[in-house]
Amino acid sequence: MKEEDLIVLKEHDSVNNAEWERSLLEGAGIWAMVRNEIMSAIYPTSAFPAQLVVRKEDKEKALEIIDAYWSE
Repeated sequence: MKEEDLIVLKEHDSVNNAEWERSLLEGAGIWAMVRNEIMSAIYPTSAFPAQLVVRKEDKEKALEIIDAYWSE
């Protein structure tokens, strides 16, 4: 997978929230990863936010899944 095929879907101050959303997406069959996971945990003041990353083509579906979860 090439870096240019990926986008940052969301940024979180909390690694836990980013990991939770990653697991939601992976459960729905969408590849996702969290960038800056360690730096975000060390510096939790948003200097290094945890970034939820997905493939460009999965952006809309991923946002639908996350929005549906948090609106329940």
